[in-house]
Amino acid sequence: MRKEENKIMNQSQITCWCHEIIRSQAPTGGFYIDATMGNGNDTAFLCSMAGTKGTVLAFDIQKRALDATTELLEKKGYAGRARLIQDGHEHLDQYVADSSADVICFNFGYLPGGDHSIATSPQTSLIALSKGLAALKSGGMMSLCIYSGGDTGFEEKELLLTYLKKLSPKEFTIIENRYLNRGNHPPIPVFLFKK
Repeated sequence: MRKEENKIMNQSQITCWCHEIIRSQAPTGGFYIDATMGNGNDTAFLCSMAGTKGTVLAFDIQKRALDATTELLEKKGYAGRARLIQDGHEHLDQYVADSSADVICFNFGYLPGGDHSIATSPQTSLIALSKGLAALKSGGMMSLCIYSGGDTGFEEKELLLTYLKKLSPKEFTIIENRYLNRGNHPPIPVFLFKK
């Protein structure tokens, strides 16, 4: 963790781990994508990485997510730093050129505090992951917070992990992390680096 950071990282929070790994590996002032905007925490973090010279795109299908993210970015002084897109992450190739992104963040599941019946689905998440891999530039990275549970969460988790295991090690380095002593199907953070 950088010395200029005065707060202590929440050691059990998956997004905190993902942010620290991204901060340690990714260039500042780059092009970043939050593929699953939610309440905007990843978007705000990516805006801090982008500074005034970088670019951030953030996707979500729910207007509630865009509203929450807009409010958070304004509160943190990042208004205008991100382009918020109300569309599914499986359409990101309509907005992003191949081999252009430095970082892509995914949080699979449902909007925290939102309608649990609206969640990412195995099929669209797999499409989004595939298109995200194409959008990453050489040397780029992806973080995936994979939550299981609900109606489709376990199926989505298995589908995504099976897909990732089949990717060529000549093209990608993939690191899966697990909580060993937490019950109730804890989330799985995965980091992918494109060679």
